[in-house]
Amino acid sequence: MTDPLETEEAVALRDAVRSLLTRRSGPEAVRAAMESPLGYDDKLWSTLCEQIGVAALAIPECYGGAGAGLAEVCVVLAELGRTLTPAPMLGSAVLCGSALLGSGNEDACQRLLPGIAAGTTLAALAWSDVDGSELACTASDTGLDGRAHYVLDGDIADVLLAVARTPDGVGLFEVPLDGVRRSRVTTLDPTRRLAIVEFSGTPARRLDTTGFNEERLRDTATIAVAAEQVGASARALELTVEYTKQRRQFGRPIGGFQALKHRMADVHVHVEAARSALYAALVDGDAEAVTTAKVVCSEAFSHAAAEMIQLHGGIAITWEHDAHLYFKRAHGSALLFGDPAGALDA
Repeated sequence: MTDPLETEEAVALRDAVRSLLTRRSGPEAVRAAMESPLGYDDKLWSTLCEQIGVAALAIPECYGGAGAGLAEVCVVLAELGRTLTPAPMLGSAVLCGSALLGSGNEDACQRLLPGIAAGTTLAALAWSDVDGSELACTASDTGLDGRAHYVLDGDIADVLLAVARTPDGVGLFEVPLDGVRRSRVTTLDPTRRLAIVEFSGTPARRLDTTGFNEERLRDTATIAVAAEQVGASARALELTVEYTKQRRQFGRPIGGFQALKHRMADVHVHVEAARSALYAALVDGDAEAVTTAKVVCSEAFSHAAAEMIQLHGGIAITWEHDAHLYFKRAHGSALLFGDPAGALDA
């Protein structure tokens, strides 16, 4: 079976995104973006959307999208993960785009998806409790109640959606921005902007009519994060290998020492296992494959980032070096939609 991440179209997309990020999202640009008021470079995001159409990939053409699929989205997310580029791709284009399509609400899709696809509308999805694995909100006749954590770009979004428990199951809601309290939170990973959104009897419009498949949305989110992790872990290994070829001890590059070769080979095995797990999740799409991808890709990135710190030595723990950013992204992304260990227990 053809790898959906290695088709001719996927390779061309990867090359286009990587070329742009190489020019516009180097280490200095990433630091400037994460410290900016928005938490990302809006000009770079506009270029990604206008010239390459990244936000439109998984949105049908009838809503202003490109009509591609999750595999193409994963190609872009892997490249953004490689460079740790802050961008609203995951929260707005992937989560909110998928949630709206899953609602089956034609009016909401017609109103909201074209802006999301163009990258001009920033949407946020509130759903996770403090553990990241359960729904935070409950809907009743009086409105929405609850405290949603880890809301990607939640404090600056133009559109707010919420997944909430309802008397008949689970529903998707569109929430007026003036009816909630939104606050940005300090995060371990400075390249990922997160917020807490609080609801207290908040009026909201229910978008779905036949129930909302929250598990399907969570699977999409998990696969998307796994793609980020694959790209970032591969880049962490590349940077570590490059460093060990340059750093010399006892008159030779430290990468030539057998013990370090073994450690980098071990990281390589983890990265390739993560690629395989992502492939299986995209092709099979069942719950077991998605859970495996969450666990394997999280572990691969955490291992690659830890070895990056160790093999770079003291320089890796300085603020000026990027190793600590990969380390923080590894641990932050692993827990974004629930603990991988909890996924295994389930």
